[in-house]
Amino acid sequence: MKHLIIIGGPTASGKTALSLRLASQYGTDILSADSRQFYREMSIGTAKPSPEELAVVKHHFINSLAVTDAYSAGDYERDALVLLEKLFRKHDVVLLVGGAGLFIQAVAQGLDDFPAITHEVRAMVTEGELTGGLLWLQEQVLQKDPEYYEVVDRQNPARLRRALAVCLQSGLPYSQFRNNQGKIRPFQCHYLLLEWPRDVLYHRIDARVDAMMAAGLEMEVRQLLPYRNLTALRTVGYEELFAYFDGACTLDEAVDKIKQHSRNYAKRQLTWFKKRGEWYTFHPEDTEGINAWLMERLGF
Repeated sequence: MKHLIIIGGPTASGKTALSLRLASQYGTDILSADSRQFYREMSIGTAKPSPEELAVVKHHFINSLAVTDAYSAGDYERDALVLLEKLFRKHDVVLLVGGAGLFIQAVAQGLDDFPAITHEVRAMVTEGELTGGLLWLQEQVLQKDPEYYEVVDRQNPARLRRALAVCLQSGLPYSQFRNNQGKIRPFQCHYLLLEWPRDVLYHRIDARVDAMMAAGLEMEVRQLLPYRNLTALRTVGYEELFAYFDGACTLDEAVDKIKQHSRNYAKRQLTWFKKRGEWYTFHPEDTEGINAWLMERLGF
């Protein structure tokens, strides 16, 4: 039996540190399921493992794309499964690590079969959001698929964008394509969720944002200004600094917004994970408990 250890958790929860320890312990590779760490130009704001950490263990799907590359969860599912087939020929255990729930789901359980989205439809959604913002996305999804609107996280623009694009592309409600039937995989998945007390996690998030700014996040984002409308860059840590460059706020206000939005994102991540009962929750520093759980699950 081959085993995929999946380490999930909110931003700044310590996934990288644990994954490095476990990958070294089992002598195996790590697949990143952080959809923004794929992009070479986005390093500081995505909290990628350091060059030193990347040298300790072989990582996949980090720095694998340019921000101009279109890459979906479906693309990731396909590429990750091909890679896992190769890795499992020499390893009994592989790690999948990240906070992007949809990308984790893509590998572990598969995605529903949605229509391919054309460039024209993507551009239509992008233009509408740029003009009308989150409220426009919410109104469009409510109009085109009220059933999905009742269950979707309405504060998550990525989910709304995806649903609207499918509606526009197909002419059918997004909910019609969701059958929630997991696909059979030739490996066993073990779901490990990291969680801190909320006040501790929020302190870690704030400290991480301060460290990112000290490391040069402002310059990283400034260099990406010409690409600001690309999907890859419509994310926390980048959008707030774009607003600062536009003169819409001060730098201190932008940093405060990054912290606030990162905390909001962490809350949404935990909500997503906890809606799925397959996750076993551990404090990130519970080394003994994590090792015992894995030994019981893996049998070695």
